[in-house]
Amino acid sequence: MRMVKPRWQRVLSYVWVLVGTLGTALALDVFLVPNQIAAGGVSGLATITYHWFGWPVGMVMLAINIPLFLASLRTLGREFGVKTIVGTVSISLWTDLLAGRVQPLTEDPLLAAIYGGILAGVGMGVCFRAGGSTGGTDMAARMVAHYTRMSTGRALLLADGLVILLAALAFSPELALYALLAVFLTGKAIDFVQEGQGYAKAAYIISTRADEIGQAVLTELQRGATALRGKGLYTGEDREVLLVIVSRAEVAHLKGLVSEIDPRAFMVIHDVHEVLGEGFGPIQAAAGPGERRGRIRSGGEV
Repeated sequence: MRMVKPRWQRVLSYVWVLVGTLGTALALDVFLVPNQIAAGGVSGLATITYHWFGWPVGMVMLAINIPLFLASLRTLGREFGVKTIVGTVSISLWTDLLAGRVQPLTEDPLLAAIYGGILAGVGMGVCFRAGGSTGGTDMAARMVAHYTRMSTGRALLLADGLVILLAALAFSPELALYALLAVFLTGKAIDFVQEGQGYAKAAYIISTRADEIGQAVLTELQRGATALRGKGLYTGEDREVLLVIVSRAEVAHLKGLVSEIDPRAFMVIHDVHEVLGEGFGPIQAAAGPGERRGRIRSGGEV
């Protein structure tokens, strides 16, 4: 049975949605919009219309997002929820409220693309982590995927690509390239906020002496080890596969232990973005203020 979060945690999650949308709005007003960087999504369209017609960026974003949201409710159901409404409305209000009160920090489009893309991604990542959404082309991509055989990711790429192409026609191909850089950095920043830094390593170890290796990991590294059942398809023999999570500093020690016990062992080591539980970060703290963890970013460009 799912536990109901205390009211203060639910309220805090909405506060974080507002904080996240504030950060993204700052990225638009301080870096992206003044330098004509239409970094994909609804905000990119709003940036183009602002420089063409002088229409407020926030209101244009809201005008585009409202029909997208209503259409999404009809086709995809009520999966977006109240926090999507809060995120969509707040980012539009923040953008227009700050537009006349903050000054651009740079006129260099490269710096604007870098810092604007990162700040927008951090803001969106905070919003996503709190269980919210900024709407945008994410909703359009989901509808395209719903009515066609195209995947959501491809539909999102197509939507953002069309916006950047329009930016190339409206401004210049060079500014469109800066916009593409901003989109890339925004995605990386969102992943960083949601998944955390890749500070840990996961190792899969296949060995005939898995028990000895597991004991060495427990006693010398003081890390846990999980034995998984495996079967070699070539030999047909049953094998134990050890799963061990260690910090970066412990990788060399782990390799030494395995090499010493079984030089013929097979190891696979890869990055882990976030590790929760005993010996690492607590699950409760890492879950953040959101009411729902594990939201997968399928785009969510503003």
